Amino acid sequence: MSTEKLKDWGVSTGNMLLIAGPCSAESENQILQVARALADRGATYLRAGLWKPRTRPGSFEGVGLRGLAWLDRARSETGLKIATEVAEPSHVDACLQFGVDLVWIGARTTTNPFSVQALADALKGCDIPVLVKNPMNQDVGLWIGALERLANAGLNKLGAIHRGVSSTQEMRCRNAPAWKMPIELMRKMPNLPMICDPSHICGKSALIPAIAQEAMDLLFDGLMVEVHPDPTSALSDAAQQLTPEIFLQMVAALRHPHEKGGDAAFEKRMSQLREKVDEMDSRLLEMLAQRMEIVSEMGTLKAQQNVSTLQPHRWQEILREREEHGAKLGLPSDFVDHIMQTLHEEAIRRQEEARLT
Repeated sequence: MSTEKLKDWGVSTGNMLLIAGPCSAESENQILQVARALADRGATYLRAGLWKPRTRPGSFEGVGLRGLAWLDRARSETGLKIATEVAEPSHVDACLQFGVDLVWIGARTTTNPFSVQALADALKGCDIPVLVKNPMNQDVGLWIGALERLANAGLNKLGAIHRGVSSTQEMRCRNAPAWKMPIELMRKMPNLPMICDPSHICGKSALIPAIAQEAMDLLFDGLMVEVHPDPTSALSDAAQQLTPEIFLQMVAALRHPHEKGGDAAFEKRMSQLREKVDEMDSRLLEMLAQRMEIVSEMGTLKAQQNVSTLQPHRWQEILREREEHGAKLGLPSDFVDHIMQTLHEEAIRRQEEARLT
């Protein structure tokens, strides 16, 4: 899969790519207000949703084609490039007719390979950037698959947007900021620009600056932020939109760390600490290999005695004891639980394998 780096998109990004604007286009005046406030302030793209995939019918579902003319006027007046979400081939056709500068595919659409393929076919031969939001669930493969479908259609200016994932757990944020997803995608596709959408992750405007900074700390290439001239009157996602003034203040306050430090003493100490971590990792892997050898022997013994592979009471006891021990060592219970769950899954697999030998 071949993609162009962000610097090859032919846009000025400064420290990062900034895509900002209201969740939904509501009126021409609203679009022009935001565009005028953002022009020459670091933003490259003015964003606005025109077709809104609402969960239930009857709520505001966007202004549709009318909004393209408003975005076009804002572009002519301010020089900002314009961007919107597409979910159907007809959306793509309309955007291409108006010369929209960038489109993105939403999380609900990314989840459906048929929809993504239809969009890829409609976009074939285009030279505009196309960004893909992560699917609603933690499925990196589905995310990559959507990007591959677009790449197979000949699109080179591709990027990804991390907007968090849905969760049934009670959280401060609207969507869980599952950072391991974009980190894994960046590992597998290092040339792919990665954009963070803190508005959809947070769901609350007060939380956005902290999440935006986390994205910068993880070397994201830019942000997509919802900005509205009067968030309290917004027709969609009012709670997560910033005013232009607060948005610009947030951007100005962001720190932009580098992957490497320039201080010799820092680099020397980091090298020493990394050597220690490497040594510990090696010892951990050796111990894990020994643990799995013991687990396999246990599986053989269970098979000989017709004892079940899964032992629920023993497993509950292990989890409780490990979490208590981890707490004494200053380790968070969810971290210990995640490690033990992974080890248990591999233990079950090996013991089932031992039954077949």
